[in-house]
Amino acid sequence: MKKSNINGSTDRREVNPEWFTGKTWMKVLSENIQSKDQDIYHVHFEKGSKTKLHFHNGNQVLMAVKGKGSLEIFKKYGSKKSEFKIKRTERVSLNEGDIVHIPAKTFHTHGSSDKKKEFSHIAINILPKKNSTYKTTWYESNFKNRVTTII
Repeated sequence: MKKSNINGSTDRREVNPEWFTGKTWMKVLSENIQSKDQDIYHVHFEKGSKTKLHFHNGNQVLMAVKGKGSLEIFKKYGSKKSEFKIKRTERVSLNEGDIVHIPAKTFHTHGSSDKKKEFSHIAINILPKKNSTYKTTWYESNFKNRVTTII
């Protein structure tokens, strides 16, 4: 049995800055505990940073750990893979201790809702089927009504 701890900045990993609006970093927890059925991350969003619009091929669970954040759900309009319209259908405030489930293939964004404080959450990415790869598709958008390209 392997053990890890979500606190501290040891095992800190930088993330692809093209996927976020500001400074963000994470700890990969699933490697430390040798989890094989899901990927687990502790993601830190600094001062208003959030993810760009994206969806996953598997389900995702977010557990808010520190600060105030938000999750926004979007609906896609059109059949193109890029350059399509979107509409926000839901906004969920995430406070310390909150947990939320995001179904596979749901367009969404999440991160800090406070431009002065950090927000962090645990993300559990559940593999779509045994021995498969969890995939995320990222988009450039205006976070309101338009997607311009796949990142």
